Amino acid sequence: MYRSLGAAALFAIAIAIAAQGQARPGGYRYYQRGCYQQRADGAWVVVAPEYCGPPVAAAPPQVAVVRDELSDRMLGLRIACEDGDRRACVRLGIIIGENRERRAAWRREHPEVFFYER
Repeated sequence: MYRSLGAAALFAIAIAIAAQGQARPGGYRYYQRGCYQQRADGAWVVVAPEYCGPPVAAAPPQVAVVRDELSDRMLGLRIACEDGDRRACVRLGIIIGENRERRAAWRREHPEVFFYER
């Protein structure tokens, strides 16, 4: 009974090393401040830390940039409106009026567009 518990524990550790261990050159894995190498029979053995080298810093996650074409168009119309283009002013008002559900978000993101509300 104790041998099966020991085998199950070793199996769980082997799975953790394979899944969570940080891959290093040469087939080594760095896991919980230790360096491991997998043998031909599938077992993991502890090796000298020099084989894993210094810890590799994880890259920061990529941030997706969301483009809002309508918001960009609205900002362009605002610039034209400030330059004296009355048609741009009217079109800006129409866009704001047609998109009531987005107005609060735009007001937070671009308060300068809503200059007439001050």
